[in-house]
Amino acid sequence: MLSSTLNGSLAETHDGQGTDMGFICGILDVELTSEDVERYWDIAREKGVDVEFKISDYGADHPNFYRVTAEYNGGKKFFTDAVSTGGGMIEVRSINGFDVKILGDFYETCIIADNSKDAFVKAENFCKENVPAFEMISSSENGGKMLVDIKSSDKLSNEALNELKDMLNADEIFTMSPILPTLSTADDYLPFHNVAELIEYNKDKNMTLAQLAALYESKRGNSSVESVYEKMGKLADILYKAVEEGLNIKFYADRILGSQAYLLSEEKNSGKLIPGDVMNTVIQYITAVMETKSSMGVIIAAPTAGSCGCLPGTVLGTAKALGKSKDDVVRALLAAGMVGVFFTKEATFAAEVGGCQMECGAGSGMAAAALTELMGGTAQQCLDAAAFALQGITGLACDPVANRVEVPCLNKNIMGGMNALSSANVILAGFDKVIPLDEVIKAMYDIGTQLPISLRCTLGGLGVTKTSMSIRRKLEEINENGAPSK
Repeated sequence: MLSSTLNGSLAETHDGQGTDMGFICGILDVELTSEDVERYWDIAREKGVDVEFKISDYGADHPNFYRVTAEYNGGKKFFTDAVSTGGGMIEVRSINGFDVKILGDFYETCIIADNSKDAFVKAENFCKENVPAFEMISSSENGGKMLVDIKSSDKLSNEALNELKDMLNADEIFTMSPILPTLSTADDYLPFHNVAELIEYNKDKNMTLAQLAALYESKRGNSSVESVYEKMGKLADILYKAVEEGLNIKFYADRILGSQAYLLSEEKNSGKLIPGDVMNTVIQYITAVMETKSSMGVIIAAPTAGSCGCLPGTVLGTAKALGKSKDDVVRALLAAGMVGVFFTKEATFAAEVGGCQMECGAGSGMAAAALTELMGGTAQQCLDAAAFALQGITGLACDPVANRVEVPCLNKNIMGGMNALSSANVILAGFDKVIPLDEVIKAMYDIGTQLPISLRCTLGGLGVTKTSMSIRRKLEEINENGAPSK
């Protein structure tokens, strides 16, 4: 059973924005890129897995709070609390009453046993000597028991698990695989941690923001700079394909908007459109990615599903119009990612926490940095372009129509793309951004937390208009024979 708090955003959005699908697919180990992903309820029934979603009042301290209860092996129970921090990232905060912090960037081995300092030290020494990929170990206490959490860069062998189980006289062992594409390391060898440190680090190096981003990722993931570029190249391929698929006319019943991206091609030479090859290509590519997402195609949450069109559509659309190469795009995306790292450190990607400024807004700032990199700007100019773009988008509400990430999400993605274009150009021309990026991000977080909950991806604004409620009822009728009601 997955339970969300009564006053949290998931009470309204879990069924319409894919939480149910992601949760059930995770339980069933169905890849989200699988062609069967839309059959998640049927697959659960076929495998004899009963799933229930429950809305209750338990005073959660985060709007994206999940409480999971699972029964298995004839009555054993597993409890966990977690929060969604935006952009597909999850933080597990407790397991069976024990405090943990699991972010999906390590292989996790959690062992519940009698509380014993000697046993913990023995287990720690064993890991240091016998687990080649061992990173760190910690424990938390609860009622005479302890949970030992072992983080590693590789999955522990069965032999190691058995030895640890005997060593600790374990009651239960839970293992989890990482979900993030780049794993972390325990030792902090990062060259910088915030914008100010990056600027200071780069004073005598004159590296581009893409180069700094590749260096940062290589240090964080204990890999080579070359492998970082290679991995980003593979992500770029996914984005190119998302654009290509979205440009093809599609039909998908369970959505608000029909196919529209192709219309810009049809009208391009008609004289009806305001001229601007870069602008119109960007609008088309943003729309294409959003349509691929709405049709259950494969996209990248860049930075989130609701803002998935802004960054890639703007970068790939501009690159297409200007004849830039894939290598140029890869460097631009790396520059965008560096801004995204700072955003997660000082704020969040969750609209439920800070409104759409944290999703489409963040995407617009990241895209501004990417375009500046694409046009040969310095690292400082990339950061300034992001700061300029973000200053123009503070306070943006999140009020999805009919509880779907389509309207006004498409509008806001397009607006974010245009904001990125203009921000990159004015900074490249020499405009003063005034407020530096790190201060802008902190201000955005402050503004976001002051927004009323109804404007943070719950049910307010455009989402409660007469038309929105009518669309929602029609979509619910389409799905009435599908997933069980909440």
